[in-house]
Amino acid sequence: MKGTEWDVIIVGAGPTGGRAATHLSSLGHRVLMLEEHSEIGRPFQCAGLVTPKALHEVGLYDSILEEVDGARIHGPSGTLVPVGTDGKLRTYVVCRKKFDQGVVQQAMEAGATLWLNSQPLSADSSDEHVSIEVNKNGVKCNLTTKLLIGCDGAHSWTRRYFKMGRPKEMMIGFQAEVLGYEGNSRWLDMYSGSEISPGFFAWVIPSGFGSHRIGVWSTPERLNGRSVEQCYDDLRSHPLWKDRFTNTKEIARFCGPIPSGMVRKTVTNRVMLLGDAAGMAKPTTGGGIGPGFKQIKGILQPLSEAITTDKLTEKSLKKITTKHFTAMKKDQDKARALRNLLVSDVPDKELDAHFTNFAKPEVLQLINEIGDIEKPVPLGLALLKKVPAFRKLALKAGTRLLFR
Repeated sequence: MKGTEWDVIIVGAGPTGGRAATHLSSLGHRVLMLEEHSEIGRPFQCAGLVTPKALHEVGLYDSILEEVDGARIHGPSGTLVPVGTDGKLRTYVVCRKKFDQGVVQQAMEAGATLWLNSQPLSADSSDEHVSIEVNKNGVKCNLTTKLLIGCDGAHSWTRRYFKMGRPKEMMIGFQAEVLGYEGNSRWLDMYSGSEISPGFFAWVIPSGFGSHRIGVWSTPERLNGRSVEQCYDDLRSHPLWKDRFTNTKEIARFCGPIPSGMVRKTVTNRVMLLGDAAGMAKPTTGGGIGPGFKQIKGILQPLSEAITTDKLTEKSLKKITTKHFTAMKKDQDKARALRNLLVSDVPDKELDAHFTNFAKPEVLQLINEIGDIEKPVPLGLALLKKVPAFRKLALKAGTRLLFR
C-alpha cells in the first residue's frame, strides 16, 4: 500500500468518524482519518451525555464522569416534572476528550491510520477515485481514495465542497462548566420558557467532582436578535432559580452549532456524509453520538462489499443507504414535529398548562414507562392518545405526522 492511496478517507476524527473507521478497518479496508486539530477531543462543544446503548457499543466505561438517573424538568412558571427513578440509570455523562480519544484509539487498533493537523483543501470525484489535496502540518500532499466520508461536524467541509445541502435546523448552543451549583446528585435539571431558551430548554448536567455543565440552545429565528449567552445570563438571574446559581464559579465556556434535519444529499459519487455532517443530531436533545453510530452500523455490510468491488457511484451508494437513512430521517422528522407541537411552537402560558398536565401522577407514570431519550416519538404519541388534556392536539399532530 502506498501512503497516498486508500480505500476510505474519513474527514473528521470525532466519535462518528472514529466509529466508522473502526468498523471499516475491522473488515480489512485501508482507512485514513484526517483530523484538523492537534489532538482528539478538542475543542469540546457537547453536553457530554451518552446513552447506555452507545456506551455499551464502544465499552469506554473509564470515560464516565457521572451516572444520571433522571431529569427535573421545570416549566416557565416553576412547575416541576421529575422524570426518572433514583437508582435506575438513564444515561451517562462522559469526559468527551477521553471518550473521543478512546473511540479513535479503537479505530487505530483495528488498523486505521490517523493524521492530526490535517485539513482537506480540494477534492475531485471521478469514475476511478476521489483525488484530494490535504494540508498536513503545513505541507500539501495529494491522496486518492475509493470513498470519501465526511464526518466533519456541523460546518462540514465535505458537505459544503460537494454542495450536498444544509441541515433542516441549525441550532446554537452555549455551555459553561461551573463549580458550586446547588443541584441533586445523579439528576440533571432542565429549564424552559421564552426568557431563557426560546422554543427549547436550558440544562444543568452533573459532570463529576462537584462540577456541572450549564447550557442553553435555540434557533436564530426564535432568539429574535438575542444571543444564547444572554439567555444563559437570564437563566442564572431568573427569580425562580437564581439561588441555585449564586455560588457558581465558571471554569470554562463553550459554544457551537447543533445540526438537526438530514441534508438533501447524504451521498454523491464516491462521497458520503455521516453524523453531524449529515444533520443527524436529535431535534429533541441535540445529541449526535447515538445517531452517528446507528447511521454507519445500519449500512456497514453492503458498504464494505461496495468498497471491495469498487462500486461506489452515487446510484450504488443510494441503493445502499436509502432505506436505512430514510427511516432515520422519518423518525427525526416525527420527533421534531412532536417537539414543536408540545414545546417549541407553544407560548409560555400554554407551555405552563402542558407542564401542569405532565406533573400529574398518572402522566408521570406514563412518561417513566415509555420515555426513552433515544426514542421520543412513542412517548409523544402516547401522550396525545392517552392524556385527555392533550387530545385536542391529536388532530393537529396527525396532520403533521401523516405526511412524514
